[in-house]
Amino acid sequence: MSYQITRVLEIDAGHRLLKHTGKCRNYHGHRYVFEVTVTSKELDAVGRVIDFGVIKEKVGGWLDDRWDHGMILELGDPMLAVLRDQGLKFDTLTTPPTAENLARNLHKVAEDLLEGDGIKVVNIRCRETPNCWADSKGTP
Repeated sequence: MSYQITRVLEIDAGHRLLKHTGKCRNYHGHRYVFEVTVTSKELDAVGRVIDFGVIKEKVGGWLDDRWDHGMILELGDPMLAVLRDQGLKFDTLTTPPTAENLARNLHKVAEDLLEGDGIKVVNIRCRETPNCWADSKGTP
């Protein structure tokens, strides 16, 4: 038997997809909703997989520091120099900042951040819009 919980974390961020041939080639933003799902074979002394607040503090804190109210761009995007020169917030990925790649990237980050808490990250869902999302399941 195992137990599973999910914590929802929300941020606002901008991105664009350099190789996209439609609207997403332009700089634009989303209200990203990340669902962080973790599992454990046992419950702690309080009867929980983990305190939801720990996920908020660790993973939510990382999101706030790195992605919230910033631009998430692929390395090589010409806008990076402008953002850097203006002292504006941005983060870079080695892959296009699609919902799929954001989910995969956050999955790796969440595993590293929660490694010492005795739980396993089993899924990260990245909702780019209310009706579009991507999942990163298992080990990224």
